Amino acid sequence: MAKLLSMHIDVDSFIPATDEEKEYMVRMRPSSTFFKDGVKRLIKNKVALVSFILIVLITIASIVIPYFWPYSYEDMLGVSPGKPVDASYNNLSPFTYSTAEQAKIDAGESVFPHVFGTDSSGRDYFIRVVYGTRISLAVGFFASIIVLIIGLTLGSIAGYFGGKVDMVIMRIVDVIYSLPDMLMVILLAAVMKLVLAPVIEGTVLAKIGSNIISLFIVFGVLYWVSMSRLIRGQILSLREQEYVLASKAAGAKGGWIITKHLLPNCISVVIISTALQIPNAIFTESFLSFLGLGVNAPMPSLGSLTSDALNGLASYPYRMVIPALVISLIVLSLNLFGDGLRDAFDPKLRG
Repeated sequence: MAKLLSMHIDVDSFIPATDEEKEYMVRMRPSSTFFKDGVKRLIKNKVALVSFILIVLITIASIVIPYFWPYSYEDMLGVSPGKPVDASYNNLSPFTYSTAEQAKIDAGESVFPHVFGTDSSGRDYFIRVVYGTRISLAVGFFASIIVLIIGLTLGSIAGYFGGKVDMVIMRIVDVIYSLPDMLMVILLAAVMKLVLAPVIEGTVLAKIGSNIISLFIVFGVLYWVSMSRLIRGQILSLREQEYVLASKAAGAKGGWIITKHLLPNCISVVIISTALQIPNAIFTESFLSFLGLGVNAPMPSLGSLTSDALNGLASYPYRMVIPALVISLIVLSLNLFGDGLRDAFDPKLRG
């Protein structure tokens, strides 16, 4: 008892532990971060990983292939200046040749095959599908960026400041939500096409085309509302946290708190929503191009290729099947990858 109540220090308690004792007593996992943990969970999701690989391969192919492919998306192979039109180039089946190309082959020359044949104007169909994939992916990506910027800005402002600011922004959101989506998309695309055409004529934007610019405007006007409501909900749940109150007490302004504290803490939701927005944008672009409100001719998109294939559906069904399959593969892969991101990065779904 005397030893227990003694004030003397037990020197034996301060002897350094040996390496064996440290290894036995301390079982620590390597340091990690939220992003690293999410990536590990994403890699374990085989479906999402395969979908991501497919998206990357399709994107790389749409960028690289046109640089070495011998045919152009706009060249009519049977048309030459000062010569009569060679109709044998039109409507070629896959891996078949025109009369002139077959004569070159018989003479011992090499002719690059038409992998998907040619269309009714004698243009190589494979390179048009590749360019259509490039256009659809580009429109989907940039449209999602526009939606992200607008929705992130307005949603964070409404969620943080609340009050009248929140009421005004949310009433605008409610009005846009009440509008029929497809009808407004078609009307806005048709109107913007007529308004923008004379404005951009003779400028750099004329190469992009009035239809593509009108598509971006349509996405910026209509499709930011879901992103803003999602961000607003996240900000509302985070703005009462202790670190936010501490920043306010230290004199931090609202913009600094939003960019430094609130948005970084809901970045996983932002990434997931953006990934799921891309297939919606691609589908909308393909739908509008199918109706003739998409890209300007002769630039192809997957939707315009499908629309053009309707004229020869009975004789050349593969012209519709090929771009339809590419659209389905891209949209399905992006949706599955977005679901994988949600499962990996959403804290509510852990375990």
